[in-house]
Amino acid sequence: MSEELESNLLLVVDIGNTNTVFGVFSGDSLVADFRIETRRNRTADEFYAVLEPLLRRSGYMLSMVGDIVMSTVVPPSVFPMTRFAQSVIGRAPVVIDHQVDVGLKLLYHRPEEMGADRVVNSVYAYRHHGASIVVDFGTATTFDVVNGAGEYLGGCITPGIRISMDALFNYASRLPRIEVARPEHVIGRSTEDAMRSGVYFGYVAMVDGLTRRLQESAGLKMTVVATGGLAGLIARDSESIDVVEPNLTLNSLAMLYGEQRGKE
Repeated sequence: MSEELESNLLLVVDIGNTNTVFGVFSGDSLVADFRIETRRNRTADEFYAVLEPLLRRSGYMLSMVGDIVMSTVVPPSVFPMTRFAQSVIGRAPVVIDHQVDVGLKLLYHRPEEMGADRVVNSVYAYRHHGASIVVDFGTATTFDVVNGAGEYLGGCITPGIRISMDALFNYASRLPRIEVARPEHVIGRSTEDAMRSGVYFGYVAMVDGLTRRLQESAGLKMTVVATGGLAGLIARDSESIDVVEPNLTLNSLAMLYGEQRGKE
């Protein structure tokens, strides 16, 4: 392994409400990625204890990380991640949020209320696909709209698929907990099949319906880009999803990292 690689890996960190995703980049290539549960009280030492074995499993070490970039929708995570970065690379990470100039004009009334992931996802989709709608299947399912002039117009937020399924289980005593999967038939002939069909095809219909209405409202034909853990599954039956980008957020953070470090 070259000396350049040994000291020049970029660690990308996306801290969401449910999961924290780490990506390891060598140059422009994503060479490893990991997903752990988000815990609001996780300390810098815990980040170190979790990441070191994950990196070793993929053939890397924390000592090979040359820089860190992060976005988060969990504000308390900034301090421990900063402490972690200082212990690993000797300085604070690059933090991407609504205050960073990423080349989008945010037309949101209160940009400070936007999740950083929505900004990050939108700029990548705009630069690669032009006028876009980003559908991110996370804890919430979010729809973000960017026009061809690079203006972030806003979007929609709906409960995520797993939240909806958990609500059925928690509030209907006779309904079981089930996993998200594509059912064989739309018409379910058992309680589990009916729940699975309703959630799955219901979300497909919601995505298609909302993206159609968003495009009609904006008066534009847009590329619909899906990301998040269930994007590939929902895209199988969606008539509106044009592109599935599983690592959209990580790739965008790596792209924005280079631009922000270049301004220093």
